[in-house]
Amino acid sequence: MFRTRIFMVLSLLLLPPCAQAGEARVGMLTISDAWARPTAGRTPNGAAYLTIANHGQNADRLVSAKSPASAKVELHTILTEGSVKKMRPVKAIEIEPGKIVELKPGGFHVMLLGLKAPLALGQTIPLTVTFERAGTATVEVTIRQGEAMDHGSAAAPPMKH
Repeated sequence: MFRTRIFMVLSLLLLPPCAQAGEARVGMLTISDAWARPTAGRTPNGAAYLTIANHGQNADRLVSAKSPASAKVELHTILTEGSVKKMRPVKAIEIEPGKIVELKPGGFHVMLLGLKAPLALGQTIPLTVTFERAGTATVEVTIRQGEAMDHGSAAAPPMKH
């Protein structure tokens, strides 16, 4: 009985903080602040962004994502080649132990390809993310206005897809 109590107390102390509303947790990872911009009209694609915190002592990798809101989902990044920014798919996104990785405009992001309907402001869509070690979690992506990413000013080179 005493050993059971000690085990329970130690287990609670070693777990990461509880996930808040709008977050998902799988293994030692917390997924939060999942959002996407609204799309206009028949725009076929969109992008989702989120934050992943690794509370564990082992690295993990985001290896895939899926959503019923789109026909296909891919992990992407933005690379600068010369003076041109290009979007490219990636096989995985590394999540180092004790680190936070932000998927955000201009960097890593989740591409929603072949949207089944426009993404409307205030709406939410489910996004299921799969990690190499931790497994799978589903998070609600809120459609909202987000930080701007300039694709055409003198300060930012144009982007090629």
